[in-house]
Amino acid sequence: MKAIALFSGGLDSMIAVKLMVDQGIEVVALHIKIGFGSTKDVSEVMAERARLAGASFKIVDVRDAYIQDILFDPVYGYGKNFNPCIDCHGYMFKIAKKMMEELGASFLVTGEVMGQRPMSQRHDAMKQVSKLANDTEDQLIVRPMSAKLMGETTPEREGWIDRDKLLDISGRSRERQLALAKSYGWEEYESPGGGCLLTESHYAARIKEFITFDTFEVEDIELLKFGRHFRLPDGAKLAVGRNQEDNAGLHAIESPKYTPIRLPIAGPFSLLSSNASDEDKALAGKLAITYAKSSANERYDVTVGDETLSVSPFAQKSEAQVYFFNTQS
Repeated sequence: MKAIALFSGGLDSMIAVKLMVDQGIEVVALHIKIGFGSTKDVSEVMAERARLAGASFKIVDVRDAYIQDILFDPVYGYGKNFNPCIDCHGYMFKIAKKMMEELGASFLVTGEVMGQRPMSQRHDAMKQVSKLANDTEDQLIVRPMSAKLMGETTPEREGWIDRDKLLDISGRSRERQLALAKSYGWEEYESPGGGCLLTESHYAARIKEFITFDTFEVEDIELLKFGRHFRLPDGAKLAVGRNQEDNAGLHAIESPKYTPIRLPIAGPFSLLSSNASDEDKALAGKLAITYAKSSANERYDVTVGDETLSVSPFAQKSEAQVYFFNTQS
């Protein structure tokens, strides 16, 4: 018997996998990449944690489809920020369900815990997730962490798994999960993804601002993760790195939508909208050099794409900050 487990790499998903493996179920830990997780590549960490729990590991990249199908038109709306949690979970199960035949799986598993998250892990929300995943009749979604607090699923009724070996965890306390991790000998198990950026007000604000000017695409997911963000007078977007991680993150974005800005002295790496006006390009160069180790009374040759512009920095960073799209930048 084989199952597909939705896998974040966090403790709950690891335990859910382990509970199935301990019942003799072969598990594929499936990470569905929507793009709004960590600023770092954590695929190797997740693969290792899947291995620790006894599962094989697979990633499927759905970023483009997620933007088109879910992000801007969720059936059940958003949480506190830009997080369509119920629709997101339903979408992930729908994808996993479609992969069952390909992977030879008979049911699905998730590490969700009843009452742990206010929007998507209520009893009624889980029913809504099942509806979105077209699982109301098949009942193939098993939630081992809270199974004893819920109705029986098909795998339990059919004897594929033993309900008595499932758990009845609820609420936000992590005491029982931590005890289980200790019993398994796991020492590192916090979520490698750092949570979902869509739940963070700062990132949500950046998306809301962005879509008033431009079409949101896969490369924009990454762009909004890094740097200081400016909206220039003619509408161009400018992202200026704040540190080494920002610089590396922005540098890794390869898209015709954005043009790199390179400085002749030590300073940030920046990206500017490729369709920026000449005025916005000059201002972008001035802003970028302002955040470098520059002198206000000197001029610098800044490269914007294929053009070289001679600019001087603002005398005070407060002059540059008026172009922040909001005070959270």
